[in-house]
Amino acid sequence: MSDAPDPLVRVRGLDNRFGDDVVHRGLDLDVRPGEILGVVGGSGTGKSVLMRCILGLRKPTAGRIEVFGAPMDGSDAAQQQLARRAGVLFQDGALFSSLTVQENVELPLQTHQPDLPLQLRRDLARSKIQLAGLPESTCAKMPSELSGGMRKRVALARALALEPELLFLDEPTAGLDPIGAAEFDRLLRTLQQALELTVFLITHDLDTLYAITDRVAVLADHRVLAAAPLEEIEGLDHPWIEAYFHGARARAAQHGRH
Repeated sequence: MSDAPDPLVRVRGLDNRFGDDVVHRGLDLDVRPGEILGVVGGSGTGKSVLMRCILGLRKPTAGRIEVFGAPMDGSDAAQQQLARRAGVLFQDGALFSSLTVQENVELPLQTHQPDLPLQLRRDLARSKIQLAGLPESTCAKMPSELSGGMRKRVALARALALEPELLFLDEPTAGLDPIGAAEFDRLLRTLQQALELTVFLITHDLDTLYAITDRVAVLADHRVLAAAPLEEIEGLDHPWIEAYFHGARARAAQHGRH
């Protein structure tokens, strides 16, 4: 009998179709407590579609998804639990351009903890902004005044506002230069360890995969081809894995691995 803890996310038999276009067929995946799971795959393999299904933002064609042991069945109760216990950073950051940084980070607290005193809400938001590595002077700025890397950190602060157990990130280092991406990776690993987070991380960034992931799930052929530590993934015989993990960029990332 296994002593392994139950997965925080369990996906079984997931099908997703858009008309005649099959994205997923019989996809299975577990996300284990306390890990950073990197999710990779070629264009059109449905990485973001999978994340949106887990978050209840898209109803799959077939299959079952459980998060925190409860079915994601589209009910208000399931969505409320997920909103309180999971944070999300979408690919473009999805900050509200008409709100200050402080107001953006306060928004989840305002929505899900409306009885929180105003000053406490502000203090909590400020602490998350500082946790994301931003100076206090950032609080009053508008998103348009920030660099791409700073906007990503604001989005991360907002995702952490409700102190989630589970964090979903969609291409968090996309658009960042290599130095900014490496800094974000280090910040994410530090926060994951300090806050005991479980992280579902969609990325195409090989440096990120080698620097911070515990396991990698490869989407190919409409399913999760494998979910394992990188050393095991590299040894699999599949054309996409061969092209992705054994090309020149992969060798450079492996060379620079911590």
